[in-house]
Amino acid sequence: MLALRQVCLFTLRRYQARTLCSDLLVSQINGCTHEDEVFSLVERNKARLSEKHVGVALNVLWQLQKKRPFLLRTSDNVRNHSQFLALCTLAENKVEHMEDEVIVDALYSILRLNVDDHVSLAKALVTEAWKRLERQVLSLPALSKFALCLYKQHRHLSPLTGQVAHIVDMKLDSIQDIRILSVLMISISEVITESFRDRLLHKAEQLLEEKNEVHFNYARRILQFLQNVKLRYHPLLEKCNKIFLESASQLDIHSISHIFVLYEQLGFDSAEFRLIAQQLLSETIDNYYDPETFAKLFFCLGPMAGSEIRERLLVTAVHMAEEFSSHQVLMILKTMQKMKCRDSHLLQKIASVLHKNLDSYHVLQLVKLTQYLVVLHCQDLELFAKLKMLLLGYLKSSVIPADTAAVIRVLAMLPSFQVEEMIINKAAAVLPQCRLHHLNCIATALVKWNHHGQLHWQNSSELCAKLLQKLNDCGFQRLQKANNLNLLLEELPYVNGEWFEEVLSEETLAMCQHLIDQITWANVLPLSLFLIKSDHRCPALFDRIASVTVENIDKISPSEIYFILFLFSALNYDPPDNEEFFKSCIQHLTSNLSHLEAYHLVLLGHVLAMAGYFPPVLITTIFNVSFLSKLDAQLKVLPDMVNKRVHSSLMKLNRAVCLECPEFHIPWFHEPYCQRVFHNNMSRINPHRQHIHRMLTEILGGSHYSRISVLTPYYYEIDFECVLDINKKPISYMAQNIPLDGVGGIHLRHDIKDEGRKALPPGAQRIALEFLDSRAFSKDYSRHLKGEPVVKKRHLEMLGYRVVQIPHFEWNSMVLSTKGEHLEYLRQQLYG
Repeated sequence: MLALRQVCLFTLRRYQARTLCSDLLVSQINGCTHEDEVFSLVERNKARLSEKHVGVALNVLWQLQKKRPFLLRTSDNVRNHSQFLALCTLAENKVEHMEDEVIVDALYSILRLNVDDHVSLAKALVTEAWKRLERQVLSLPALSKFALCLYKQHRHLSPLTGQVAHIVDMKLDSIQDIRILSVLMISISEVITESFRDRLLHKAEQLLEEKNEVHFNYARRILQFLQNVKLRYHPLLEKCNKIFLESASQLDIHSISHIFVLYEQLGFDSAEFRLIAQQLLSETIDNYYDPETFAKLFFCLGPMAGSEIRERLLVTAVHMAEEFSSHQVLMILKTMQKMKCRDSHLLQKIASVLHKNLDSYHVLQLVKLTQYLVVLHCQDLELFAKLKMLLLGYLKSSVIPADTAAVIRVLAMLPSFQVEEMIINKAAAVLPQCRLHHLNCIATALVKWNHHGQLHWQNSSELCAKLLQKLNDCGFQRLQKANNLNLLLEELPYVNGEWFEEVLSEETLAMCQHLIDQITWANVLPLSLFLIKSDHRCPALFDRIASVTVENIDKISPSEIYFILFLFSALNYDPPDNEEFFKSCIQHLTSNLSHLEAYHLVLLGHVLAMAGYFPPVLITTIFNVSFLSKLDAQLKVLPDMVNKRVHSSLMKLNRAVCLECPEFHIPWFHEPYCQRVFHNNMSRINPHRQHIHRMLTEILGGSHYSRISVLTPYYYEIDFECVLDINKKPISYMAQNIPLDGVGGIHLRHDIKDEGRKALPPGAQRIALEFLDSRAFSKDYSRHLKGEPVVKKRHLEMLGYRVVQIPHFEWNSMVLSTKGEHLEYLRQQLYG
């Protein structure tokens, strides 16, 4: 008994001594401040290193690298060190004895140190982690880190990732950490069902609302998840954007550029984030002197920069051009296209770089590269010749329909391109596998080549006609097979142009109508966007959108409501419960004004005014000095196209409020803006107008009885103006002392109280004669008048005009085939 006690005490003392020694070694490894210190400890203590020591050592090596700026990291040196190789061998031998967290941490550390996936240690760690996964012993933090490792190894679709997704599905309710959830979301995004996706989104929303402070990286991961599942879910986008705004001081150029890329991919924009990014980057512009960070700076700041900073960016880009990588050249060219910058010096520099490394681009990068160079008017014909040869080479070997269609589309953009018969044969071969977007690309190219006479071989016309017919047949067949509205709507945003409009537009609308029962609150936005683009009034679809919107108004983001309202206002359609529809939308919007950016409010105000609605809270919010100052700041960083649309919408809203709601006492302050736009856009009167004006002169008895292209108060331009007295006889403008010759034939009326208006005798009528071309009507067979011309007529009548509108389909009809019939038609319109 005594001997047994002695043995036990000896064993205990030895274990305690070993533990103390072990803990000391762990502390020493954790206290290292340089990789060489870690390797020195490993070398001196190889015999004593346990699985815990090995795991800690690998983790410390990564943490030391992580603390350094990206460009100063020395991962290559670490991986090639003899003691690192020894450490990996030790780790591999001890894998089975490692704790769950140690296995996952070790795998994460070696992957962050850029150890290849096929290295035996990486394989051993994944295999052992898989065994623990099957036994479901991994904690949620370990599970999320392991899932991230699989994601970094590009195992997006592996059974192992599916197993992780299954565990997340079972344990989702117990996850309370947004960091863990965000990692798991991006890691399993490609192996989840739609219903599971929605549960993940709901959980993310819930956790973001519960947490007071969320690190911007977690929000960035959620954006990445949305991009992975190809979903623009506004509630989460807006929550993430708010987190970025609150974390502005923590953002660096890498974070900002990544957020901008994700926003672009998701079709989301935030003027407030743009403003903050512009301020941060402008203040630190001199800190970005290496190619990688400068390319990101150029991408983020270039489209928002003022003239001074823009010039500095271009000068630096020229100086640094030779150092740009293939990817960075693409980024610079893409940004130049956004900036509408055709700096010849920078383009020459980039072209010289491209000559050296064109072979490093894969096919879709070459497609983008060619597109950017064509749009930017690059003059390097030798470079285009090389691009053509590379693209044709890819086309000959391509078996992927999307790649084939993309190459054919961009070949059609090349200057003086002679089409080979091989291209037509290749297109014909892939047509049955093409989506609508790919069919559209091929059709657009084919129509262009045929129109410009670029098909020169024998029987080219016959071959072209057969291919076009096959294109049409494949398009019809793809539509007829559609049985899922969401999948159909995924294809439609990228389809446009004459071919689709002439061949498939009506068939597509018919298929949407066939799938009308699948319209939900989640797809009313993409459906509305397609209907806006199609310019067709489809009462059944419009009514369904209105009813679904009213029933689910609280689920639809306020920023999405704009496009739904625009559909009804722009196409001038009143759903059966028109009042309830607009009332629900307005109530939802006014309850969420603080969630909308300044420029969104202006667009909403205009679209509601078009429909005749002027919510007081919205109008008073917009026409406020502080609001307009905020709007001015936002407009400076928004893309040119959005900037122009918002400026135009504000002017039209201002005009509508002045004319229709004088009780608001809002002044008309767009006179300078209108004059600037008018002078920039001033063009000669077209022959069609002149022809009608000559007939009007003949009817009225002289050119001094009418005026052509008249600007009214509030800057409406009308085609023709004349004045009839109480007996319907024309009144001469010379008698009213109003000049007939204006600048460029345009007559400007400066003020609502001008002398021409005062001079009208009692009972006289001022008539505005408007010729309405096809743009004024919807494209369906109803030829229904759209919202803008309806509003214009309403406003002109408020200004004292009798408005006569002449539809193009009446004027150009067979019924009015002679001059006499046209004259009689005009008389009827003028005199009734």
